[in-house]
Amino acid sequence: MRVLIAAGGTAGHINPALAIAAHLKERHPDTEIAFAGRREGMEYGLVEKQGYPFYHIEVQGIQRSLTPHNIMRNIKALWYLSSAGRKSRKILRDFGPDLVIGTGGYVSGPIVLSAAKQGIPTAIHEQNAFPGVTNKILAKQVDLVFAAMPDAVEKLGAPHKTIVTGNPVRPEILRADRDSARKKLGVRPDQICLLSFGGSLGARTINQVTAELAAWHIREKKDFYHIHATGSYGVELFRTLCEERGILGDPHLRVSEYIDDMAACLAAADLVISRSGAITISELAAAGRASILIPSPNVAENHQYYNALELARPGAAVLIEEKELTGEKLVKTVDRLTKEPSKLEQMGQIAHGCAHLNSLEKISVQLEKLMSQRAAEK
Repeated sequence: MRVLIAAGGTAGHINPALAIAAHLKERHPDTEIAFAGRREGMEYGLVEKQGYPFYHIEVQGIQRSLTPHNIMRNIKALWYLSSAGRKSRKILRDFGPDLVIGTGGYVSGPIVLSAAKQGIPTAIHEQNAFPGVTNKILAKQVDLVFAAMPDAVEKLGAPHKTIVTGNPVRPEILRADRDSARKKLGVRPDQICLLSFGGSLGARTINQVTAELAAWHIREKKDFYHIHATGSYGVELFRTLCEERGILGDPHLRVSEYIDDMAACLAAADLVISRSGAITISELAAAGRASILIPSPNVAENHQYYNALELARPGAAVLIEEKELTGEKLVKTVDRLTKEPSKLEQMGQIAHGCAHLNSLEKISVQLEKLMSQRAAEK
C-alpha cells in the first residue's frame, strides 16, 4: 500500500501526520509513505528527520487585512493557487498513492481535493474543536473524516462520515511515571509542582503574569517547584522580569527557553498553566493533569478558546481569556487551586476521562476498513 500524507503550517498539523504515518508503518511494514508540503514550511524539516520522501507544493492562505504587505502576499497566494491543481495532479501521478490523508494546513487542500476527484480513497484529520477552513471544505469531498473533539463534528458539516478519534499523543506522554519524573526533576513527593509555558515562540502576556506568579509564591515561601518555558521570544523579557522582582536564579523556579522533557514535566506537575493548542489539550488529558488554560487570541476563528472548553466544561481546567488575564487574577486562581490538592487530583481525573488514548488505533482501523471496501468494489 502506498500512502500520501499532506500536512503543513504548524506542528499541530504535522506531528499528528507523523504519528499516523509511524503507526501505519508499524501495522503494515511494507507500506510506502510519502509527504506533500511546503519546502520552506515547518513540515519539510520535521518530515526529513523521519526519512520520508517529500513532495514540494507551494500554497498560501489569503490575508483578510489588506495592508500593503498583505496585498503582496495575496498576489503571491493567488499565483500559487493557479498552479496548485496542476502540481497536485503531478504529485499524485508520480507517487501513485492508494490512499491520501490530509491533516490540515492550506497545503492539504489541493492534494486531497485532487485525489478525491480522481477516485483515490481519501481521509482528513481535524485536530481542533473549531475546524480550519481547509478541512471544512474537504470534509464534504473525502471518504472519511476524523475529528479530535466532539464539538468539531457538526462544524465540519459531514457528521454521517465523521468519527471522533482524539489527537494522536506521543507514546512517551502515556508511558511517563509520576514518581520517576519527580525524582528526575528534583521535585519532592510533598511539593506542589507548577508547569507553565506559552508555546515554542513564547507568549508575552503569559511570561509577564508568570513572573508575577513566581514572585508571589517565592515571596510567600510557598513550597512550590515551578517549571517555566519562556519560548524563544521571551528569554530576555523573562530574565528582565525576574531581575526586577529579585527572583532570578531562585531554586524554586526552573526556567528554560524550551521544555525538552515535556513527558517528564507533565507527569511531575500538579497544575499546568498554558495555551490551549489542540495537541496541548490532548496531552493534558492523556497525562491527567489539572490546568489553567489561556487561549491565544491571535489564531484563526479563536479556535484555542473552543479547544479549552473541551476541558473547562467538565471541570478539568479553569479557562481565563487573555483579555481578562492579570498577574493578580492568575495568583488568586493558583492560590485557590493549590490550597486543595484533592481538587487538583479530581480535576486531573476528569481530564484523563476526556482522553482518547487509542486514537491511532481508531484511525488505522477505519483506514483499513476504507481500503477493504474499495478493494471489494473493484
